[in-house]
Amino acid sequence: MEIVNRKARHDYFIVEEYECGIVLTGTEIKSLREGNCNIGDSYGHIRKGELFLLNSFIGIYKEGNLFNHQETRTRKLLMHKKEILKLDNKVKLEGYTLIPLKVYLKDNKAKVLLGLCKGKKDYDKRESIKERDIKRELEKKYKR
Repeated sequence: MEIVNRKARHDYFIVEEYECGIVLTGTEIKSLREGNCNIGDSYGHIRKGELFLLNSFIGIYKEGNLFNHQETRTRKLLMHKKEILKLDNKVKLEGYTLIPLKVYLKDNKAKVLLGLCKGKKDYDKRESIKERDIKRELEKKYKR
């Protein structure tokens, strides 16, 4: 089970990647194991020295009835304090953004791959698409 944010690699330059844990309730982890998750519009935010994931969608667990969770609640991310402070400085001073790139399970624990990103302009996006198309054409040409 792996949920990937494909839009992030198109819209942002990824400077660094960090793996962090995520605090989930019982029905959230069960729903995540089913692959019922969307991180396309979510982002990371640092508040009072703690790291949070906002706007992430984890669908309702079908068998959860009364104990189901709120789908788009703010979830806490687990990271070392020094790393959070370093990220906070980069976000505030240098204008970076924290974007989740991937949500996956590692040793039965939910993890989020958080990217320290800089936004792309439209001309940067067109350049990336052009490079990808050229690469694809070369692979076709030499594959034959």
